[in-house]
Parts: sequence; structure tokens; C-alpha cells
Amino acid sequence: MFLEHLSLTDFRSYEQVELSLSPGVTVLVGSNGLGKTNLVESIGYLSSLASHRVSSDLPLLRIGTERSLIRAQLVRGEQKVMVEVEINASRANRARINRANPVRARDILGICRSVLFAPEDLALVKGDPANRRRFLDELLVVLAPKHAATRMEYDRVLKQRNALLKSARAAHFSRSGVNEGQLATLDVWDAHLAAAAAKLLAARLDLVERLRPYMAEAYAQLTDGTKALQAIYRSSLDTPAGIQDMHDGGSADILGQPAPPPEDGELANCTEDELAKRYIAALSAARPRELDRGMTLVGPHRDDLELLLGDSPARGYASHGESWSVALALRLASFHVLGADSPIAGNQPILILDDVFAELDAERRSKLALMVAGAEQVLVTAAVGGDIPDELAAAHVQVIPGGVQARGL
Repeated sequence: MFLEHLSLTDFRSYEQVELSLSPGVTVLVGSNGLGKTNLVESIGYLSSLASHRVSSDLPLLRIGTERSLIRAQLVRGEQKVMVEVEINASRANRARINRANPVRARDILGICRSVLFAPEDLALVKGDPANRRRFLDELLVVLAPKHAATRMEYDRVLKQRNALLKSARAAHFSRSGVNEGQLATLDVWDAHLAAAAAKLLAARLDLVERLRPYMAEAYAQLTDGTKALQAIYRSSLDTPAGIQDMHDGGSADILGQPAPPPEDGELANCTEDELAKRYIAALSAARPRELDRGMTLVGPHRDDLELLLGDSPARGYASHGESWSVALALRLASFHVLGADSPIAGNQPILILDDVFAELDAERRSKLALMVAGAEQVLVTAAVGGDIPDELAAAHVQVIPGGVQARGL
């Protein structure tokens, strides 16, 4: 797949911009602050309906406007498809496919497949578990759009259950105490949560298994190979409820040392029904602590994807250069998982590298260039064209105030 034309209206800093692209490598060059990242951010938004920079849609609207429009002409093999998404300040977003009648925004998920690496991805290594959970869930949605509904259902049930727990907590510490009706209602929400959690956990576990070999290979190619990159999914089913770091609820050991892994493949080999039963048991065991704290202590919202370099956690132990390489390896693994998921010609995802090469030494620049040069379409942003290694033959587009200007090869 490649992006043939991108049109933005009132998106971020752009009142209107038109960008024509071709297969192969294209470098978007321009001084900082001119909008290079805004261009690639819009492509990432088409893939996941989320920004890699902000948690809400409002900052995507040009200041003073009420709506923003992203329009993309995509080419997949011999087929072309036009995708549009309208981002609105005061009503639901909507989309169109091939200029047909408007549909829900989420109906376009899966049409534009892209993988975007940006400086913010250092948070995948150095940040809280929420960053790594988001990484997995957004990739799941690109792989199979049905997982957007899976995550929405889990979040809905979790919100309802937490509200009930807060109410029960207030009663728990009052003279009246928790009544039988509240406990019976909590049992019902336990069942709903367990079913939704099992579906989300099963999808994440399968995804991690698919990512592991690509992550390890990408990291080895980017570095000297003296340290191996591993990934272990830490589920709250494997950890006594309430022990996790209460700041975020995802680290299995508050002292920062890696917790012992569960039996190899134990959870991954469970069916969704078996996982649901485990959640029911874990929620039952955690109930006294949950009533004390007024919050749900068991579930995928408290899990983590632990990244190890050798025997040490990458978080807190990896150097800056190692952290960049780990984050890059995660995104490159995503690229390969998406490609393997749909091996038909013309369905390889678009690879986007936002301001990457400036942070790498010359050796790693060359290695990365060789690794990505064969992709169907690679979009690279750089403040200085000289940051791009010679191995990466590329067309150049100059980003200027309010627009772009093609420069050729």
C-alpha cells in the first residue's frame, strides 16, 4: 500500500495543504515548527483514529475552527480508495469512503495501514505501563478493527464497575456497611468484566507472541547484538491484586526488579472461557482490597509489556541509545506483523519515521536505512537533509510555512 495524495483542511497548523507522493522513500525536509510532524500525524490518525502526540482530538483542529478534514488517496495493488475523516469539535466525527454517504469514523479502520515511529515512542521504553498497553491496543485495532469495539466494551464495563466500587467503598466505611444488593450487583459486573477482559487479554497475548521474533531480530540488526531484546506480558492474573504500583497499576514489582515470569505459555494457551474463569476467581480474591480502595485491581488495564535487555528491564536500565533502539524495534516489529498478517501484494503498511535519524549515530543510521529501504512506501521527516544517510535514496519535499514544495530527488 502507498499514499498517493494527502489533502488537509484546517488540520493543526494547515489551513489547506495538498501533498502528492509516490512509492519508495520520501523525505519531508523543513525547519522545526513548520509542520512536518503534522503531515505524518494525519496519516497515523487515519490508521488508528488517534494521535501519537495528544490524547484528545481538539488540538488537531486549527485554532479558531470547528472542524478538520483529512482526505487520502490510497493505492493497494491495482485498486485505489479515497478515505476521508472529518474531525469535529462539538459533534461526533464522521468519515466517507470513495465519496459515498458519511459513515461512523471507526468504519474506516483497517483501510489505511501505517506504522509511525516518533520521538514520543521513547515513552514505550521509559514511561509507565499505560504507554505499552496503548501500543498493543492500537496495533490490535489496525490488525483487526473489531478490537476497537472490544476495547470500548472493556472500558465501558470497567467504568461502571469502578463507579459501583466507589459507592460500595463509601458504604463500607460507614455504619451501614455494604448491603447485599450492592454485593449482588458487583457479582453481575464481575461477570461482565471477566468476559470483556478475557477477550482483550487473549488478543494481546496472541499479538505479543507474533511480535517477539520480529522485535528480537530488529534490535539485533540495529545494534551490535551483544544484548537480546525480550518481551514478557505481565498480567494481573499472575500477580496478587493490589501489589502493583498504585501510580499506574501495571508494574508487577514496585522495587523495579523483574518479577518471575509465569509458566511459559500458560495464559497464552488458555481459551477465552478459561481466562474469564480465572478473572472471576481473581476478582473474588481481590474484592476486600477493592472495597477498601474503591477501584478495580484486576484486569488488562493493570497489565504491562515488560521489555528486557539481557537480564535487565529496559525501563530504568537502558541507555538513551539503547532505549531508542528498543522503541525502533517495537515499531519495526509492528510493521512486519502487519505485513505478515496480509501478505497479498500491495498491502504492506506505510512506514513513517518522524525525526528519527537526527537521534542516531552514523552506524545506526546506516543500519536503519538498509532495514527500511525495501518497504513499499517510507515517509521520513528531517530538519536537515544531511541527517538522512546516503544509503537511503529518496525523493525530497520541502516543507515551507503553510505548505509544501516538491524538490525531486
